[in-house]
Amino acid sequence: MNLMDIYQELKDDIHVIEQELFRSIDSHYPLIEEAASHLLKAGGKRIRPVFVLLGGKSGVYDIERLKHVAVALELIHMATLVHDDVIDDAETRRGKPTVKAKWDNRVAMYTGDFIFAQALSRITRLSDPRVHQILSKAIVDMCVGEIEQIQALYQWNQSLKTYFMRIKRKTALLMAISCQLGGLVCNAPEPVVRALYRYGYYVGMAFQITDDILDFTGSEKQLGKPAGSDLRQGNITLPVLASFRNPAIRDAIINEFKSGSPDMPKIINLIKQSGGIHVAKTIAQRYLEKARRSLEDLQSVYSKKTFIQITDFIEQRTY
Repeated sequence: MNLMDIYQELKDDIHVIEQELFRSIDSHYPLIEEAASHLLKAGGKRIRPVFVLLGGKSGVYDIERLKHVAVALELIHMATLVHDDVIDDAETRRGKPTVKAKWDNRVAMYTGDFIFAQALSRITRLSDPRVHQILSKAIVDMCVGEIEQIQALYQWNQSLKTYFMRIKRKTALLMAISCQLGGLVCNAPEPVVRALYRYGYYVGMAFQITDDILDFTGSEKQLGKPAGSDLRQGNITLPVLASFRNPAIRDAIINEFKSGSPDMPKIINLIKQSGGIHVAKTIAQRYLEKARRSLEDLQSVYSKKTFIQITDFIEQRTY
């Protein structure tokens, strides 16, 4: 089963959100609109908007309110991708040229800023101050996470705690508030809103760990970028940190980078041989099990079923 099969019953509301996303990047300036729509047309899993909709199912479901949250959160996610590609000097995303590759760094940065500003504009259509407080705090934390990632590049001695805090801010937080705000704007009971947040957090942690695993186990065709790209750029992820339990493998990997021309196929094989991939998968599965347990307080049978299907998909995903 793929995500579109899981989303089937939500397809009409997802279509509404898709239309609203394109409306949100409509601009009087053709270059900005073309650059912004370039990433949007590349598609994506739309998992954050779906989390918003599923969160709303736990309250008085209202697509007219939910669409503003879903669009804002997806636009924030898109803006971070455009900025990440500049920082990472990435040429492709989802198998297509990045905004910075198709135009240049300046166009990409301002395009990301434009998309981000449109997200903030969209969320002002909801007057609930708690929505704005949750979103603004999340944005601050996400920015801190991005700075932390830059500071941690090629820091071979970083701790697991540092890694987990970084991926919380980088990925899990936006997924957590997607679930949380969906429930909140539809007046779900407070215990349910808290349970939704926990689910999104645990799934988000597992999602990023799985991404970090796929960076070593996926093909370039599956990933839309060469295998090992994250490590080549200095991002030291869980499979690498787990492989460092073996001092010989740790020294071999660090020496490859010190040489100035790291042999990435060799490094990938070392990480696989070390058991680092297995350790990372085990930790991801623990987060997914916590996510499943957090669904016990949900009152919507449909949401619970769909959340579990998404959890199962993340556990088995290969792209």
